[in-house]
Amino acid sequence: MAYIKYKEITKYFNFSSILDKKKLPKYVKDYVFDDEKILEAYKTSTDHGIFTTKKIVLFDNYSLFGVKKQVYTIPYEAISTCSVIFYPRNAELSLFLDSGYPVRLKFIRMSAEDKLRLRLLYSAILKIISNQKLSNDELNRLIEDKISFESGDK
Repeated sequence: MAYIKYKEITKYFNFSSILDKKKLPKYVKDYVFDDEKILEAYKTSTDHGIFTTKKIVLFDNYSLFGVKKQVYTIPYEAISTCSVIFYPRNAELSLFLDSGYPVRLKFIRMSAEDKLRLRLLYSAILKIISNQKLSNDELNRLIEDKISFESGDK
């Protein structure tokens, strides 16, 4: 379960694909401000998750008796701790907010390169919430999709 300030966000986010940041829908880009860069973008069958240099934006689209879209923004400063769990083909990013509630984001059907991408994103989030500066190399590697195994990455 994912919660924000005592309100359940959604039952789950099972991100199954990485999105091309240059081809994101306009309604997604509208939530990324001028002083932010998109680090990663993921998609479920209906939802989106955008990780920027300042926040996470979750787009929860569902239909019960019509289409309903909810947008949740989690500023990194609201995250008190986070963890990542890697499974053989999946991974889970667990964020614990200052409010005490967890946000669990699942990543399914991952390749070795997808896991590397998530590990680099997790490392960037850790640095941001710890008030450490990301190097230009770390930022560019995510922003420009320069995700490939270098020495020490395996």
